[in-house]
Amino acid sequence: MSELNTIIHEYLKVVANMKEYVAEQLELGFLELTVPFDKMTLEKLRAEVMACTRCELHKTRQNVVFGEGNENADLVFIGEAPGAEEDQQGRPFVGAAGQLLTKIIEAMKFTREEVYIANVLKCRPPNNRDPLPNEVNHCKPFLTRQLELIKPKVICALGTHAARALINSTEGITRMRGQFYMYNGIKVMPTFHPAYLLRNESAKRPVWSDVQKIMEELGKLA
Repeated sequence: MSELNTIIHEYLKVVANMKEYVAEQLELGFLELTVPFDKMTLEKLRAEVMACTRCELHKTRQNVVFGEGNENADLVFIGEAPGAEEDQQGRPFVGAAGQLLTKIIEAMKFTREEVYIANVLKCRPPNNRDPLPNEVNHCKPFLTRQLELIKPKVICALGTHAARALINSTEGITRMRGQFYMYNGIKVMPTFHPAYLLRNESAKRPVWSDVQKIMEELGKLA
């Protein structure tokens, strides 16, 4: 009888976990379970994103820009959306702003291969306009799932739109940068987007201050 009770107890635990998972996915915006919750990988998530038609951006994109880097990275950089070069190549941060981001990463004693780089939106908005709220709402669940799978210790949010998507703030990046916020238990440091640095040389100093805080935090969490 005790063995039967144990089996029933374990079965009820599985059912409870599944109910919790389904509720979580519905809240995130996933309306169908294409991959079992314990079988999801970044590669399977990439396949889902590649086929996404949730918003109008799929009609104008050349390539989906999923993200790239170390799938077990301690540090993740999140931008707002792909630009023209990224849309053409299907890779994040490969244009002029991306080259500057690479230099920042290397100044932090990392390589691009050691960190992970992605965007809130996976498709380029026409003419590089700002992301629309409904586009963020449709695409953010994919980013949420990415971060769940990578499990970074720190996220660096590049620019206002990336920071707002992660920490649900209405502030601009100038007011947000320089201090840590929390996103699902992960520390987030907002800072200026590399594209902004290309136009505003004076902003490089505060960005270096922000990334030094990230390096210090990673040292504490090592």
